[in-house]
Amino acid sequence: MRLLSYLENERERYGAIVEGGVVDLTARIGDDYPDLKALIARNGLSAAREAARGPSADRDLSSLTLLPPITAPEKLWCVGVNYRDRNAEYKDKSDLQKYPSLFVRNPSSVVGSGQPIEKPDVSEQYDYEGELVIVIGEQGRHIPPEQAWKHIFGMTLCNEGSVRDWLHHGKFNVTQGKNFDRSGSIGPWIVTADELDPRGPHDIVTRVNGETRQQDTTERLMFTFDFLISYLSTFATLKPGDVIVTGTPTGAGARFDPPRWLKPGDVVEVESSGIGILRNTVVAERHM
Repeated sequence: MRLLSYLENERERYGAIVEGGVVDLTARIGDDYPDLKALIARNGLSAAREAARGPSADRDLSSLTLLPPITAPEKLWCVGVNYRDRNAEYKDKSDLQKYPSLFVRNPSSVVGSGQPIEKPDVSEQYDYEGELVIVIGEQGRHIPPEQAWKHIFGMTLCNEGSVRDWLHHGKFNVTQGKNFDRSGSIGPWIVTADELDPRGPHDIVTRVNGETRQQDTTERLMFTFDFLISYLSTFATLKPGDVIVTGTPTGAGARFDPPRWLKPGDVVEVESSGIGILRNTVVAERHM
């Protein structure tokens, strides 16, 4: 299934992609599963599949204001430097890392597909990072790698928008540059693991204004999905709806000479053939 969250009359709703549009699962099974995270946590996929079977679409997909599929994950993990050749991009002659680099993002730092992403006023170094995302379906701690796959509910996409000069404000962290409000995006929907095998391989492509900037495959990951789940669960309980953003390939704007920063009006697309396209337009920061 392809499951998404959206905003309607200032209320969060969720649904399933069907032929001709979207079935409103909030209306059909919302009493038992009030949002997509609850559906995952309560093993409601079969109920969603039954609710989406037969009836015609309730909504036109193009008319919806999409939200990140999981709007309030307890954990939104991000992995840095995870594709081969990415370490060399830093030109610091460092050895390949033994363990993944990790940081977290706030839910307020990401929007849904089709929504504006914002270039902050305080920086000209606003950059894109196209990434594949895994969504946890089953709670676990100390998960062995061979058991990791059953903990994946599905996959989606992320533009892990980064403000490069703000990544270096602290000595040991990148948190500031990764958490500007509405600087990144996740979506457009989750493709469930029964439809798209997380084992892959999965392609990932990032385009800016139609120009391909990043292109790679999960066959070239240094830390694979099963390793990441096992590693993260060593120190933190993974819960349904937790999101793991698995790293970006070479070709971010910072790595060009001169750098190619995002500016208002640019359109960023992140695509994987088994999932779809996450598309956002850059706007200047909006003061609310």
